[in-house]
Amino acid sequence: MPNIKSAIKRVRTNEKANAQNTSQISAMRTTIKQFETAQAAGAENTEALYRDAVRSIDMAASKGLIHANKAGRDKSRLAKLLAK
Repeated sequence: MPNIKSAIKRVRTNEKANAQNTSQISAMRTTIKQFETAQAAGAENTEALYRDAVRSIDMAASKGLIHANKAGRDKSRLAKLLAK
């Protein structure tokens, strides 16, 4: 643990940001998995789940949690899955 006051504050800030980022990435993965399982099961609400998944991917990309290319690749993969 650091002794300097600003370093102590920085550690606290980093822990808070890490928790926020981790939860956002986890939520993104959850929405993607919900869409994929609904698509595999042939559910009727796949378009709404697709929109939620794309929205969560875009939010993660805009916050810098995932790379823009990964966001595009994931959205493309989901769109391809939706079209089947």
